[in-house]
Amino acid sequence: MIHVLAGRRLRLVAGLWALAEVLVFVLVASWIGLGWTILAALATTALGWVLLARQGMRALADLRERARTRQGAGRALGDAGLVGVGGLLMVLPGFLGDLIGLLCLLPGTRGLVRAVLTRLVVSRLPEELRGPVRVRSDRAAEVTDHDPQHYPQGERPTAIEGEVLDRPRP
Repeated sequence: MIHVLAGRRLRLVAGLWALAEVLVFVLVASWIGLGWTILAALATTALGWVLLARQGMRALADLRERARTRQGAGRALGDAGLVGVGGLLMVLPGFLGDLIGLLCLLPGTRGLVRAVLTRLVVSRLPEELRGPVRVRSDRAAEVTDHDPQHYPQGERPTAIEGEVLDRPRP
């Protein structure tokens, strides 16, 4: 039942989006003329390809650097996703998609899109899954019952005991 409802919502949003794109296209065409409107649509598509190539290469380079230095790639991975979505929106015809795609592609406005999407996702999470989660841990003594074959000569593993503390309920 939930799957059907989500499919209906997606179709409704896609239909309304297409209707809004056609409406904006007609309004722009009546303002600057049909020829200039088609030319502007083609220009934004070309700009989308250029920005996608430049920002996509930057995002991939950042991901590679984070993997090489073994840093967390959360934000870089999110940026790569936003660049991909932004490029797709810029390449597809439509001025509304171009505007949102441009916001996703430009590094200065990507943080704004990320913040809006984060708020949207967090607002839909159940209360128990929302942060912050507090964790208390104590470093324990060395483990004595380990299999020595799995560790280099003379090295002993360390166990970290801990518990997750739920945040206080209001």
